[in-house]
Amino acid sequence: MAVDYTVIVVYLAGMLAMGWWGMRRAKSKSEFLVAGRRLGPGMYSGTMAAIVLGGASTIGGVGLGYKYGLSGAWMVFTIGLGLLALSIFFSARIARLKVYTVSEMLDLRYGGRAGVISGVVMWAYTLMLAVTSTIAYATIFDVLFDMNRTLAIVLGGSIVVAYSTLGGMWSITLTDMVQFVVKTIGVLLLLLPIAVVKAGGFSEMKAQLPTEYFDPLGIGGETIFTYVLIYTFGMLIGQDIWQRVFTARSDKTAKWGGTVAGTYCLAYALAGAVIGTAAKVLYPKLESADDAFATIVKDELPMGVRGLVLAAALAAVMSTSSGALIACATVANNDIWSRLRGVVSRSGEEHDEVKGNRAFILIMGVAVVCIAIALNDVVEALTVAYNLLVGGLLVPILGGLLWRRGTVQGALASVVVGGLAVIGLMWGYGILANEPVYYGLLSSLAAYVVVSLATKPTDAAVLAHWRERLAGRGGEAPAEAEAAAPSAAGA
Repeated sequence: MAVDYTVIVVYLAGMLAMGWWGMRRAKSKSEFLVAGRRLGPGMYSGTMAAIVLGGASTIGGVGLGYKYGLSGAWMVFTIGLGLLALSIFFSARIARLKVYTVSEMLDLRYGGRAGVISGVVMWAYTLMLAVTSTIAYATIFDVLFDMNRTLAIVLGGSIVVAYSTLGGMWSITLTDMVQFVVKTIGVLLLLLPIAVVKAGGFSEMKAQLPTEYFDPLGIGGETIFTYVLIYTFGMLIGQDIWQRVFTARSDKTAKWGGTVAGTYCLAYALAGAVIGTAAKVLYPKLESADDAFATIVKDELPMGVRGLVLAAALAAVMSTSSGALIACATVANNDIWSRLRGVVSRSGEEHDEVKGNRAFILIMGVAVVCIAIALNDVVEALTVAYNLLVGGLLVPILGGLLWRRGTVQGALASVVVGGLAVIGLMWGYGILANEPVYYGLLSSLAAYVVVSLATKPTDAAVLAHWRERLAGRGGEAPAEAEAAAPSAAGA
């Protein structure tokens, strides 16, 4: 295991080094929160794929393959579909707005007053996403070092908090690019073919397993539909995803770079399901399906390769964790704290804003690690977060982008009614039931349409300003976005 340990230690040290490098580069609010809005297609595609394919997509995706066969790919597949839909239909308009948060977009579209409430919902979602990603360190470090759960969470979480706090989005972008490469090599190019060969090839897998393991819809139509509602629609509106869209140097980069990343997610989904299916042949009686990834890596891979694949799993967790952390801190500072204080700065000193956002990343990071240590049922926590996100924010966000008649009163009613409906239905049906997100979303839509039609249309001046921003006019001064070296923009 000495070689494996060396691979992991070198990888973790590299993450911290990139954090230090990013700190020297992030000198303005734009650079710290959205990497100066200047990522080129290659780096944008890699980092977008890295953030959406986290521990749930890697360890959980293999686990679903172990339990259901090839149809276990649907969870990650719907994530890829959501990213494709976002990139093709919405990302160009989102990138041209030149904002930092989803709530800022809502304020622009509806004329203010929607920010704090939507910010609280988005903050809860990003916080729990960061927490559940952080908990996954326990599984990986347990396989590597037989480490205590609390110590594993503190170690992994501290590294992510350190490089995220130091360099903000620049550090996260650089580390995510490395993590994308490590995941591609470790999971797609090494673990996938080795697992299939060890299981005797596809013919032997078909001979050993029931036919439903190779049914594309074997996981069930209702489950697939729920995945679409939660993950596909979740990809369209999450702050962690939008904040990456804001890093694109142009709307074309956001559109086509995101399309490449979404396509990569579809391939990653199938790979995870195949690896899980192979693990079912090799280890038919594991106590937990989520143990499939760690077991096949630990028992079937040669030394050195094992370390690289475990680094790939660690990379998957870190990319989602860091992206969720900076999104959580950005929302907490810009959408909640600044608004509650009544001092949303339009012309403050940029260096001071960097310090403020850096402090919030540190504070949120410490909170995430503490909650991760105390929390037991991560599936329920993440389900609550996604149900609130989709049930409360999907309709006012997409309505604002697609329906001119939507009003601020309709948006607020949609957030409140949808959010309360989801909470009440989870109380009645159970947190893991499908009904809360179904009926919560319908309640949110009904409130949005009815209240919008019953109230005065949005002021013409607000809509005119909104159209100007959608066209890419206004927003940040171009000088800031052009301050980067050409080499960074063309990455």
